Amino acid sequence: MKVQVESVSSIEKRLSIEVDAQIVNQELSTAYAQLAQQVKLPGFRPGKVPRRILEQKFRTEVEADVVKRVQARATIDAIKEHDVKAVGEPFYTGGKLTPNTAYAFTARLEVKPEVVVKEFKGLALKKIDTAIDDAKVTEQIDRLRESRATLEAVSGRDVAKTGDMAVIDFDATKGGQPFPGNTGRNVTVEVAAGELVQGNLPQLEGMKLNEQKTFDYTFPADYRVEEVKGQTAAFTVTLKELKERKLPALDDEFAKSQGADTVDALKARVKADLERGAKSRAETDAREDVLKALIAKNPFECPNSMIERGIDYMLDGALGSLMRSGVDPRMLNLDWGKLREDMRPRAEVEVRGSLLLEALGKAEKLEASDADLEAKYEELSKDSGTPLSQVKARFGTPENVENLKVRIVEEKAMALVRQHATFS
Repeated sequence: MKVQVESVSSIEKRLSIEVDAQIVNQELSTAYAQLAQQVKLPGFRPGKVPRRILEQKFRTEVEADVVKRVQARATIDAIKEHDVKAVGEPFYTGGKLTPNTAYAFTARLEVKPEVVVKEFKGLALKKIDTAIDDAKVTEQIDRLRESRATLEAVSGRDVAKTGDMAVIDFDATKGGQPFPGNTGRNVTVEVAAGELVQGNLPQLEGMKLNEQKTFDYTFPADYRVEEVKGQTAAFTVTLKELKERKLPALDDEFAKSQGADTVDALKARVKADLERGAKSRAETDAREDVLKALIAKNPFECPNSMIERGIDYMLDGALGSLMRSGVDPRMLNLDWGKLREDMRPRAEVEVRGSLLLEALGKAEKLEASDADLEAKYEELSKDSGTPLSQVKARFGTPENVENLKVRIVEEKAMALVRQHATFS
C-alpha cells in the first residue's frame, strides 16, 4: 500500500492511498464467496453459484461494498502507520474499483490541531466570592421551613391580601362562549403576582369573602389549550375561603424533622452544604473564566468534529441527569436540533480550552505523580462522602487512572494560569 499525507490546513489532512491489486482481488473473492453462500438462484445448489453468474447479477452492489471495506481498512492502516491524529470520520473520493488493478482513492479527515500557548500570564480574571454568611444560612433554613408549612384558615379578617392562599370558584368565557377548562370549583390559588395558569391571582387582593369579581385574562401564547392560547377570556371569580401559610417554629423539634439533633446542628449542616455548593459553582465559574481568557489570547483553528463530540458529551450528561431524577427525556418533546445549537458555544469553550490546558501542561512539563493521585482520591472521597476504598475502586482500570491523571494535569495548568493572573 502506498500512502502520501498532505496538510490541507492546520486541522485537516489529505491521505492519498493506493491499495495493491492483490488486496483488491482478495477482497472481491471474499465478497463473492460470502454472497454465494447467501443467494438462492434457480438451477444452482446453495453455495455453488459460479462467480461469473454472481458478477453478472450483483457486480455493482459487490464492488460498492468492497470499495467501502477497502477504503476503511486502508485508511485505518494509513492513520496508524503515519501517526495521523484523526478526530473525525473520513470523506472519501475515488474512482471505480477494477479487478487485477490497484485501487487509488483519497481520504480527507479532520485532525487534532497542534496547539501552542503563546500567552498565559497576566490574564484578567474575575474574583469569585464563595463566602457563606449567616444571612444565606437563614435564607436556606427558611426555605426548609416553607417546605413544611401548613395552611390554616385566616382569622380576624375577611379581606384577601398578598401572600394569602384563596379557595375560589370560577367561570370563564371567550367571546361569550365556553372553552375547555373554563370552570373550576374549590380551586386553591395564591394571591400573588404572576400568571393565572400557574396558580397566581393578584386580582383577588382586596376582595372580601363571598364577593364576586370579573376580570379579563390573556392566556400565554404557548398555553397548552389550543382554543385559548394567546387569547383573552373573561373570568368571574367567587372568593370562598382565605388561608395563610404557617411556618413551623425554628426549634429542636423542627431540626430533628430535618435529620439534625438541634437548631445549631441544623445550621452547621446547612452552612456546610451551602459551602460545598458554593465551592462547586466557583470551580465551574473559575474554569470557564480561565478557558475564555486563554482562548481570547491564543486563537487557533478547531475541528468541528471535536466540537460536535463535545456537544454529544454534554447532551449525554444532561440526559443522564434527567433520567437519574426520574424524568424520561422522551416525554419532554425536546427540539434536539435547537438543544445542540444552544450547547454549541459552551462545548466550543470546553474543547478549545481543554486543548490549550493540555498544551500548557506539556510546555510547562506538568505531571501527575503518585502523590497527586492519592491526594485526588482523598479529595474525591471527602467531597462525595464516599469511602476512600470505593473511590479507588472506581479508578481500578489503567484507562480510568490515565483519565484522572489528565484531569490532575489540567487542574495544575489551571492553577498556573490563575497564579499569574490579575483579579478584579
